[in-house]
Amino acid sequence: MQPIHVYSEVGKLKKVLVHRPGKELENLTPKWLKELLFDDIPWLEKAQEEHDHFCDILRSHDVEVVMLEDLVAESILNKDVKRKFLDQFIHEANVSHPGTKKKIYDYLMTLSPKEMILKTMAGITKDDLPNYQKRSLRDHIRDYPFITDPMPNLYFTRDPFSHIFNGVTLNRMYKRTRRRETIYGEYIYTYHPLYKNQERFYERTDSHSIEGGDILVLNERVIAIGISERTDPDAIESIAKTLFRDTDLEVILAIDLPKRRSFMHLDTVLTQVDHDKFLIHGDFLGKMNCYEIYAGSKKGTLRMYEKQYSIKRLFSYHLRRKITLIPCGGDSEIASDREQWNDGANALAISPGVVIVYERNIITNQLLKEQGIQTIAIPSSELSRGRGGPRCMTMPLVREDIDI
Repeated sequence: MQPIHVYSEVGKLKKVLVHRPGKELENLTPKWLKELLFDDIPWLEKAQEEHDHFCDILRSHDVEVVMLEDLVAESILNKDVKRKFLDQFIHEANVSHPGTKKKIYDYLMTLSPKEMILKTMAGITKDDLPNYQKRSLRDHIRDYPFITDPMPNLYFTRDPFSHIFNGVTLNRMYKRTRRRETIYGEYIYTYHPLYKNQERFYERTDSHSIEGGDILVLNERVIAIGISERTDPDAIESIAKTLFRDTDLEVILAIDLPKRRSFMHLDTVLTQVDHDKFLIHGDFLGKMNCYEIYAGSKKGTLRMYEKQYSIKRLFSYHLRRKITLIPCGGDSEIASDREQWNDGANALAISPGVVIVYERNIITNQLLKEQGIQTIAIPSSELSRGRGGPRCMTMPLVREDIDI
């Protein structure tokens, strides 16, 4: 089996990539929450405790857990790669003053590869650099403690890059705040001894935004992608052309979502929990604008068909089986909205019919059990403050194949 092997959402999970929340969460302050895409400040120690428990659950089910920071550090093979990484990181952090650039470079070069990676994730403050001087009028008038911004969203490893079949998309993130996160994927898939030279279906330098939370690999023939606040239709067309050219994919189901933060990705409202069962937010049970995308008759072209279908009808047809939709929060509009906001629709399947969920979503979890789904509930008082659930926090590297 290749280093990347993901042909479904529910095949037995064998290997997964995560990021343990780090000092970047302690660099969140009330003044800058909105800018850094958070609604609240998580308590780091508790968030780490919850994340460690999550990883222990995965390991107890024979899942190999790989840390993002370790893979990136293992990709810094020598000083030349380290220098290249630092030059790119400093450039993309928009540090312009030559003196400040040199101070950052000299400071980070003294660290080991892993310490360096963790520091770039956490953010470099003005206090980190010896004898830092305010260089510009902006420095004087803006009470901002950072020279390079923290990346507090990194523990949602689902978004910066995506594994599809035996390849990867290096995504262009919608929000400028998150775009630097994909630097780490670039170095993993360029230099890591195990993961370098994997087939790429999209590049972080491409023009249009797409994020991994919008991509659901349903099987080797069918992929669903959300047209969301953070995934642009042009990006979907670009990926479609590449996938139809390089894989055996038959159809992409593009699902048009409201362009709102509460529905930021497809997997915030829809996740697969078994061969024939999906968890869905109640607002999406009716007909929706959907687009079936196929390879065109001429090379590099596409055929598209706009449909007004329900998810149930669309997925039943393309998966060639009757499917069941389990409403997040049940029939109550209040419970549905509350539990979806708390990531109730964002479950991670570790094998068919076995899912990890947040314990706080008691109505949704009970409905899953009533449908024969084994639920493993984990605490999330701090992790959920970042607006993501168990699926958001994981990027599968290897899943066993399923019989379609």
